[in-house]
Amino acid sequence: MAFTAKDVQALREKTGCGMMDCKKALVECDGNMDAAVDYLREKGLASQAKKADRIAAEGTVAVYTANGVGAIVELNSETDFVANGDGFKALAAEVAEVVAEKNPADMDALLAAEKDGMTVEAKVQELFLAIRENIKVRRFDRFEGKVVSYVHAGGKIGVLVNFETELAADNEGLVAMGKNVAMQIAAMNPAYLDQASVPASVIEKEKEILVAQMKEDPKMANKPDAVLGKIVEGKIGKYYKENCLVEQAFVMDGDVTVGKYIANTAKELGADIKLAAYVRFEKGEGIEKRVDDFAAEVAAMAK
Repeated sequence: MAFTAKDVQALREKTGCGMMDCKKALVECDGNMDAAVDYLREKGLASQAKKADRIAAEGTVAVYTANGVGAIVELNSETDFVANGDGFKALAAEVAEVVAEKNPADMDALLAAEKDGMTVEAKVQELFLAIRENIKVRRFDRFEGKVVSYVHAGGKIGVLVNFETELAADNEGLVAMGKNVAMQIAAMNPAYLDQASVPASVIEKEKEILVAQMKEDPKMANKPDAVLGKIVEGKIGKYYKENCLVEQAFVMDGDVTVGKYIANTAKELGADIKLAAYVRFEKGEGIEKRVDDFAAEVAAMAK
């Protein structure tokens, strides 16, 4: 019985097991879905499927830079106890290295990528079998060029910064400056690189909100539209300074912006330096952690 990629996806959704394991199960079971489910259970992967719905909001962020390539990965676990383990951190570092070396197009490609004879998916499952806790590679990114990395608080936050410059990637001045910019990103979490990066729709929405706020303010409501327009533009300027990296005040020297700090460093090093891109991962961000009400659970059991 033949099967398709949709069948593999359906089996993944049904069991919570990995893509390669689902594909192998369908091959072994000649495309029979029910038999494939039993196959996965027999192989000991059913327990992983049962735990797949557990929230994995802990974990670590790992980075890897070498040979003009930088990679960043977030690997999640259910508990910080597991996340702080040597095996977990080693796996995160290894996955980041795979991202750098293999340049996977998407998550499926990353999980199928091999290192030392094993796929990333197999390595994740191997660690699961050792610790019996839900583990997920959540996201990754990759830059090529002059990349500087920074990891804060042992993996709580990771940052990659990509520069365009003729300076060597290991130039001490460039690396030192890059680390400082990366720390700025880790601390201030800017939403955009510069003004040009902010979508026009975002600015229009900000303007709508500001106008609505001023109309609710008795001191502003009767001012001419031209005056209100200038006030709005001034506040938009403040928005840029707060949300755009190069417009932000540099945390190590509030007298200059990050953009000016980079320009000053470029002048000192005698080379042009352009901040091309950056990425910031904070472990667990955007994942709603489950809050257990143990008192309610006990009360329910008592009934």
